[in-house]
Amino acid sequence: MTGRLRALIVDDDVAVARIHQRFVAEHPSFTVVGVAHSGASALEQIERLKPDVVLLDVYLPDFSGLEVLSRMRLEHGRHVEVIAVTAARDLTSVREARANGVRHYLVKPFTATSLRERLDEVERHHATLRRTARGEPLDQRTVDQIIASTATTPSLPPKGLSQPTLERVATVLREAGADLSASEIAERIGMSRVGARRYLEHLVGRGLASVEPRYGATGRPENRYRVAP
Repeated sequence: MTGRLRALIVDDDVAVARIHQRFVAEHPSFTVVGVAHSGASALEQIERLKPDVVLLDVYLPDFSGLEVLSRMRLEHGRHVEVIAVTAARDLTSVREARANGVRHYLVKPFTATSLRERLDEVERHHATLRRTARGEPLDQRTVDQIIASTATTPSLPPKGLSQPTLERVATVLREAGADLSASEIAERIGMSRVGARRYLEHLVGRGLASVEPRYGATGRPENRYRVAP
């Protein structure tokens, strides 16, 4: 496509910001135009660089990402898309982000696949906006896309994942009362470990589950999943 969408990465951790920058750079429809490690720097770069999307961490050294979000909305309205990428899981943070128009909330740690799903949604939304900006008549499909872009209900699983299986994975995880590995989930449901991991990563990306690496006797980490608090 011509004119790739411009992304700004905001995270106080330099190493994490570098990882997120790489994730975004791997998407053919986006280009990273800046990286900020503080709220003040984020606001300055938003004003100067005019990004289309901001990957925004909530925990910043000077003031919170939610404050950045609030100030940004006052200055720029809702023209800038925000993907919250954060370890903040409290209900207040989620509600405040949603109130300020955040449609995507990724809980750390998340996978490149989870972020790419959100970037795909942002790209589709911008494509719809470009169509309407050109004055094209709104057909039913476009109206449905615009309404869906502001809906607060959870999105359907991406291509290759089924809703019934996703619900089974979530139920097993919830009823376990403890963390489980992808292999343990796979055994209980009767599916492959790779398949179970895809569903688990999707749940993590939606903030419905958390993941933590655990090191065994061999020194190799095993990801353990549990229902998000």
